[in-house]
Amino acid sequence: MKKYFLPSLRLTVVLLVLLCVIYPLFIAAVAKMAPGGGDGVTVTYKGKVVGYENIGQGFKSDKYFQPRPSAVGYNAAGSGASNKGPTNPDYLKSVQAAIDTFMVNNPGVNKADVPAELVTASGSGLDPDLSPEGARIQVKRIARLRHISEQDLMKLIDEHTDGPLLGLLGPAKVNVLKLNIALDEIKTN
Repeated sequence: MKKYFLPSLRLTVVLLVLLCVIYPLFIAAVAKMAPGGGDGVTVTYKGKVVGYENIGQGFKSDKYFQPRPSAVGYNAAGSGASNKGPTNPDYLKSVQAAIDTFMVNNPGVNKADVPAELVTASGSGLDPDLSPEGARIQVKRIARLRHISEQDLMKLIDEHTDGPLLGLLGPAKVNVLKLNIALDEIKTN
C-alpha cells in the first residue's frame, strides 16, 4: 500500500493544479481574446444595448421576426433544453401548440411548410439564429402588419444572411435580433 500511496498523492496534486488552475486560466485567456472579451458581443441600437449577438431573445409583437421557441423563456442564466423526447406527450402538445399559434399568426402558410425550428426549441433554448427559410416564411405577416413590400423584406433577409463558415461548414443563418433592428430601421427611414 505504501508503494502506491505517494505516487497516487502526487498524481492527484498534479491533476488538481492542472485541471483546477492551469486549464481554467488558459480558457479564460482564450476567452479574453475572443470578440467581446469573453463577456459576449452586445448589440446596440440608438446608443442603447438591446441584447447579445449570440443569445436569443423573444419578441412579443407580431411585427417582428419571431425566433425559435425557448425551453427556458430566453433566460440566459438557465440555458437548457426541455429534455423531452419526440414521443413524449407533453412535448408533442407543446409542439402542436406552437404550430397552432404560428398558423393563427401567419394565415395562408401551408402547415407542411412550417420549418421545425419555428416550433421546437434548440438544445440551449437560446439559439439567436434562424435559417433563411425560417425568416422568409414570416415575410407575409410582417409585410401586412408593417406595410412594407415582401420584396423589400426578402432583400433585408438576404442582406442579413450569413453563409456557411468558409462556404462549407454549417448552414446559412440569420441573426433574428440584428434582422429585427434592421426592420425597425426601415420603419424609421
